[in-house]
Amino acid sequence: MKRYEIGTGSGYQTAILAEVAKWVVSVERIPQLVESARQALDKLGYTNIEIHVVEDALGWPTGAPYDAAIVTAGAPRVPDALVEQLTLGGRLVIPVGSRWEQELVKVTRKKSKNVIENLGGCRFVPLIGKDAWGE
Repeated sequence: MKRYEIGTGSGYQTAILAEVAKWVVSVERIPQLVESARQALDKLGYTNIEIHVVEDALGWPTGAPYDAAIVTAGAPRVPDALVEQLTLGGRLVIPVGSRWEQELVKVTRKKSKNVIENLGGCRFVPLIGKDAWGE
């Protein structure tokens, strides 16, 4: 199963995902973070991770579809672009709300209408890009 992370950051969570998934695709908009995460993950010996630099687009549609995705930044709403990158039955966990406070939600992609489950309050940095927050 292919797992998907939007927001590589330091690579810490990427390493955790790589321990429980066969393959992890991670994207990050800050090139310096991608480079330092790659170095750290390579040094730790991970071989089941691919990391991509993205700019304004959300996600990595080239590698889609994904079975599960996690977003490490808060969005004003669930971005359609990320849900569309899931398999049917695939799950997306994302913080949704204002720039200062969000609810963690799990979206399960369904054929007719997606199922959204509230997992509780949280606070993340803002998700920047199309269908999310502007800079």
